[in-house]
Amino acid sequence: MGIRNKIILLCGLLAVFVAAGTAAFAQEVRGKVFYTDASGGEKKPVAFATVSWVEGKSGVTADERGEFVLKKLSGEKITLIASFIGYSKDTVVLSPGQDYAEFNLTDENQLDALVVAGRSEANYIAKGTPVKTEVITSAGLYKMACCSLAESFENSASVSVGYSDAITGARQIRLLGLSGSYTQMLDENRPVMRGLSSPFGLSYIPGQWLQSIQISKGPSSVINGLEALTGQINIEHRKPTDEIPFFLNLFVNSNLRTEANVASSLQLNQKWSTVILGHVSADTKKYDSNHDSFRNDPLTRQFNIDNRWLYFSPGGAQVRFGIKAVNDRRIGGQMDFEKGMNDNLEAYHKNIWGSQIDNTGIDGFVKVGVPLNGDGSTNVAFVTDYSYYKTESSFGIKNYDGHQDMVFFNGMFQSRINDAHRYTLGISGQYDHFNENVLDRIIVDGMPDENLIPLSRIEKSLGVYGEYTYSLEEKISIVAGLRLDYHTGYGWMFAPRANIKYSFSPDLIFRLTAGRGYRMPNVIADNLGVLSSGRKIVMEEKQKMEDAWTFGSSLTRYFPLGSGENSYIGFDYFRTSFNSQLIVDWDKDPDLSSVRFYNSHGRSFTDTYQIDLSLEPIERFTILATFRYTNAKVEMDGQGVTDRPLMSKYKGVLNLQYATPMSKWIFDATLQLNGPCALPRFMGGGQSPVYPMLYAQVTRKFKGIDIYVGGENLTDYMQKNPILHADDPFSVKFNSSMIWGPLMGAMVYAGIRVSVWK
Repeated sequence: MGIRNKIILLCGLLAVFVAAGTAAFAQEVRGKVFYTDASGGEKKPVAFATVSWVEGKSGVTADERGEFVLKKLSGEKITLIASFIGYSKDTVVLSPGQDYAEFNLTDENQLDALVVAGRSEANYIAKGTPVKTEVITSAGLYKMACCSLAESFENSASVSVGYSDAITGARQIRLLGLSGSYTQMLDENRPVMRGLSSPFGLSYIPGQWLQSIQISKGPSSVINGLEALTGQINIEHRKPTDEIPFFLNLFVNSNLRTEANVASSLQLNQKWSTVILGHVSADTKKYDSNHDSFRNDPLTRQFNIDNRWLYFSPGGAQVRFGIKAVNDRRIGGQMDFEKGMNDNLEAYHKNIWGSQIDNTGIDGFVKVGVPLNGDGSTNVAFVTDYSYYKTESSFGIKNYDGHQDMVFFNGMFQSRINDAHRYTLGISGQYDHFNENVLDRIIVDGMPDENLIPLSRIEKSLGVYGEYTYSLEEKISIVAGLRLDYHTGYGWMFAPRANIKYSFSPDLIFRLTAGRGYRMPNVIADNLGVLSSGRKIVMEEKQKMEDAWTFGSSLTRYFPLGSGENSYIGFDYFRTSFNSQLIVDWDKDPDLSSVRFYNSHGRSFTDTYQIDLSLEPIERFTILATFRYTNAKVEMDGQGVTDRPLMSKYKGVLNLQYATPMSKWIFDATLQLNGPCALPRFMGGGQSPVYPMLYAQVTRKFKGIDIYVGGENLTDYMQKNPILHADDPFSVKFNSSMIWGPLMGAMVYAGIRVSVWK
């Protein structure tokens, strides 16, 4: 289907939805937020309190008099929550026709041990954002074992997660038909998981640490840099102001993976608060279910700690800072391999192939925000990050060592002309020092042949940007941005981006997005699986900056059904087209003795189509169904335009959840259908099989305690012979990176979550 036909199809769909759209009447809700001290004296307004509308997933900030105006759709029930740091939350439920709400907050120290529990949506499409954004809430994270961020996307068709190889346990995501290296990862809107930390970065964020995940498709905002080619995934951690001073999660599965997570949010006074997050996990069992002499999963041991602070001034200024440290060890390969056996090629001389990886990382950040006027509409903000990451690893007779120092800063000024026109101006910069080396060894005539590949370099970039936002009530929203960056190795980079949201009615929303992105490839870190093969690594030329345009559109229709006031159906289409891309080619070498890296000399693009459906036909029973089709093409030397290898053609997800009254029992099941992917020519070409996967979990809630049991991959489907020529691991034919399916069979787990509320 050509571009012209795709545009005609999209316009046709748009016309159908416009014709089907129904008008709804907007209701304006006004109100005020007060505070009453312990003595029960005169009520005082709470300036700049946050008022959130639960059903509509939107909110506003009160003015300096504590007054607010919230425009929303009429509905049978309107639930509003007012909150402010240092005070308890207050909830008001309005009946039809009511248009005024008054909140009375109290000092947190006056609270008794009372917890109000509610049921929140697990996954939803954010209604008010110009960029189509899928939100996975804490309830959604609780649906799965969610040992790490990498295991938090089972209910999403937008994001696919797989192994980079069959040895290391490293996970990689795919968004819009491309690997996760083209998706910008953000930690509370700070760029993270860049460079050497990217292969295992997803495994270093425990799911139980998180409050939510936002998945934005397309190039999104210019504020956070240039690296969002296909989208952004932003993670929100538990906050220092959370009302849970102690949280504990304990987990064990049938493969003897054990894990403990702890979180403690402490509000020291009305100005200072902190959250401490801890994690420890280990995989201690060796097993080889397909009897190829290689472990299904490596032995691991991981420690994580994260401490975040918030200082809030009564004048509105905020300072957030924190530090995080991680230590991770992985031992994989053949069953007889033990720690240290790759030193001095001991394992090779014993004809044992193994891998040992030791990773250490330290990150620190500071964020400062200062309002410049009374209503906070004009402010300045500054963000700075420093991270250090070190890896020491061996893969059979290959060695890969390196460390990275990264400094990032971003300063911005935000203001508005009036309620409809806002703008942001800023300057940001990046400094990366890579000390990275690969000792590439292959066996030639029975002897190791060595090739040292130096990858050390220093990269610096500095850029300025501007972003303009226009909004006309809830009818239209436009965000347009420009960035101009200078990179010391690759010169000037210009990136325009635009996002448009138009509401034909409050229930029918259309979005358009377009923009350009750049990223500097990290040859080995982005393709760690090449080290788990017997082939020689050949870099034919100096890699260029990767450069791509992404265009997309989406149409979302909300409608009432049964007990669901916000059931929806949505369609979207995205296309990413590369001007320059680094190609990893396993088929170019005539004798198949090497894997070759070169800059693209032809076309490279992906088309992604997706449909989402969310329903609540009866109370407390939700249905989420999504389906994604991907057409990913790349032109390789000597092969012409072909399907991108190992990229699944489609993915379908059906999630069913039922909760009993008060959510005492929660039953959850997710079925995935994973489509075929193209296999490289050296594997015989063709396509991989279609396969299903089933996840299920049952949770029993008590006061402050959740007990859960579940299972993953209950269909017990596994990729057959994921390691090619496992019987000859030191030959050039050995390859463990051609992964398209699950490496682990059926697994059951159990855990407990303990929450101590204020």
